[in-house]
Amino acid sequence: MVGFGGYVALPGYLAAKRLGVPIVIHEANARPGLANKIGSRYASQVAVSTPDSKLRGARYIGIPLRRSIATLDRAAVRPEARAAFGLDPNLPTLLVTGGSQGARRLNEVVQQVAPWLQQAGIQILHAVGPKNELPQVQQMPGMPPYVPVSYLDRMDLAYAAADMMLCRAGAMTVAELSAVGLPAAYVPLPIGNGEQRLNAQPVVKAGGGLLVDDAELTPSGSSDTSCPCSPTRTGCTRCPAPPPSSAAGTPTTCSSAWCTRRSPPVVHTARTV
Repeated sequence: MVGFGGYVALPGYLAAKRLGVPIVIHEANARPGLANKIGSRYASQVAVSTPDSKLRGARYIGIPLRRSIATLDRAAVRPEARAAFGLDPNLPTLLVTGGSQGARRLNEVVQQVAPWLQQAGIQILHAVGPKNELPQVQQMPGMPPYVPVSYLDRMDLAYAAADMMLCRAGAMTVAELSAVGLPAAYVPLPIGNGEQRLNAQPVVKAGGGLLVDDAELTPSGSSDTSCPCSPTRTGCTRCPAPPPSSAAGTPTTCSSAWCTRRSPPVVHTARTV
């Protein structure tokens, strides 16, 4: 039996132990959950994605990635990717997704701040999730596009189209963004055992992203000057689209992840499958 954790895995581990079936576990998160903690006691092999895992008998192998992600050349594919989504080929692009099912908090905030970002010259590709209603968008002439979609079945093209991402911090998301070199503002899921924050911390510490608490992700909070996509940034000419009011000002040193490291380092080990 091969298990990846979660509430459905624990009964399977216990049944496999009782029947004498070998167990192999892969733990993707930086902090393992209860199912894998218990299952690792009976497993013949335990694979983990972080080198400092506390699971018994763990072997550090990283996270297997799809070949389309592991071999992605974002710069080379960018023109094709932006054309595929109906985006401008030259404007800075923010990709927003809360995972395959979307994230209500991210959806609500992005829909409210989209006009501010567009006024700052930033276009948006927003995956709201298949069970969430698509926002009604009225594209204004001369404004950068805001493109909401229910689901992205070509994440390689979405990553290639983007200059930055706003997302949760699931283990696979963090690994894929690290592999393709896409900086992100990570908003860890506020429930669970805190594993999403731990997933993102190595990338953030290395300068490849920002950490934003879920409670702080509000329309007013998203205009904080620490965000490289914020329309209220002041004086930074290296960020994707400084607001017009700052264009004539004296450029200042920007400490955001966007400026300090345009491509985040690969923190998670990626294995092509």
